[in-house]
Amino acid sequence: MRPRIGITTYGPEGARSSFSLPRCYSDAVAAAGGMPVLLVSGSIPDEELLGSIDALIVAGGGDIGPESYGGAGHETVYSVNPVRDSFEMSLLRRALERTDLPVLGICRGMQVMNIVLGGDLEPHLPDVYGESVLHRLPPREPTQHGVRAERAGVLGEIFGGDEFPVCSWHHQALRRLGSGLAVTAHAPDGVVEGVVFDSHPFALGVQWHPEMQALDDARQLRLFAALVDRARRSP
Repeated sequence: MRPRIGITTYGPEGARSSFSLPRCYSDAVAAAGGMPVLLVSGSIPDEELLGSIDALIVAGGGDIGPESYGGAGHETVYSVNPVRDSFEMSLLRRALERTDLPVLGICRGMQVMNIVLGGDLEPHLPDVYGESVLHRLPPREPTQHGVRAERAGVLGEIFGGDEFPVCSWHHQALRRLGSGLAVTAHAPDGVVEGVVFDSHPFALGVQWHPEMQALDDARQLRLFAALVDRARRSP
């Protein structure tokens, strides 16, 4: 039986308070042997949602409201959704308390993890890191750059110590690291690209978008396969 992999969604948005998710997330989970289950904010308590799944993916999306981490506003901040922010932070806080539930944060999802654990964000990367490495193309389009993972840990086991290409689509990144997080991957300009939560057997985040490459790059698919395998082996 396929493990049920919960994935947070974009929304609620628009006049009909709709929820959505790029198909590449569910395709990546299915290709890795999991059953994708889309999670939406609403009236179901966090504990019931988490009790219905075997692993959690906190997906990418728009920016997180700066008030969530004591940050200042910036003219480049876009697509803030306070309902989604509140839902994902509450859900992830509960998930990290459960050592039997594997967790993967992708792009925005890694940033949510950092904030939940007391960290904060750089509001706009070019202001601090310049543009020697582009983490997205103007105005807001994906691009590629290299990432190097530490040899130890899950990311090291999957990607090794060599630089590998990733799909990048963000303009914010981790600044002050949350309590219990350890950095496991960097971009060439020093931007944090991977973290692991030391107090949990499988809780990690990546700043890039592995779901956009998973069907064409076996290394990226192995990240989802590791999550699914851990979910399958959890009690």
